Amino acid sequence: MQGRFVDKVVIITGASRGMGRACALAFAREGAKVVAVDLAVKTLEHLKKEIEDEGGETIAIVCDVTSSDEVRQAVDHSVKKFSTLDVLVNNAGVLRTTIPLEEIPEEEWDLLLNVNLKGVFLFSRAVLPIMRAKGYGKIVNISSSAGRSTSELGGAHYTASKAGVLGLTRHTAREYGHYGINVNSICPGLVETPMIREQASQKRLDEWLMQIPLGRFAEPAEEADLVLFLASDQARYITGAAIDFNGGSLLI
Repeated sequence: MQGRFVDKVVIITGASRGMGRACALAFAREGAKVVAVDLAVKTLEHLKKEIEDEGGETIAIVCDVTSSDEVRQAVDHSVKKFSTLDVLVNNAGVLRTTIPLEEIPEEEWDLLLNVNLKGVFLFSRAVLPIMRAKGYGKIVNISSSAGRSTSELGGAHYTASKAGVLGLTRHTAREYGHYGINVNSICPGLVETPMIREQASQKRLDEWLMQIPLGRFAEPAEEADLVLFLASDQARYITGAAIDFNGGSLLI
């Protein structure tokens, strides 16, 4: 395998489908050793086989990103297997459809904040000492256009969690930049993923499509291209940034 990430070790959360899967495949094709993290055992194993069938090197770890013990074990297992780590992509996330804030159950609020924000915190906290010790590291956090504005598809809890990711990205970038660690975030709009299809009717999707100047939803592989750029040394002078990836929809 040849590419920008030969001999680099990359952890990707929420790796088994959608944007996470696209990132895992793209990193592997660029020579990275991929640590694929997810709760979905079947799709995770399928991803592992797909990477290995293409000649890549990977391990699959079943992990709840909201559990500090499981996160620590996942990172420890990754380092034990590959001796180091270089890149973390915090992609794991959940979405719940829009309902009035006053009707959001407390347990649903906790779920979204725990997965979408606490998970980013726990994995970042676990990898930062390793990156700091080697004087090198790249963290890419997946936020959302909702974090920039509001979400039409998700509720207030989704918007709040994704806005929190942006604040956490900026603060981490400021604290760890002098250790040679770059921390950035991506703010996708609507991407053609199973999660979006599961949460919205075709009628709603068609309505949103009309609001996108580029006239289409993004493909997961396109987002993976941006993630790989931010994780590469081509972006070595970029940190604390939030990159919009929405086809111009926030221009409306």
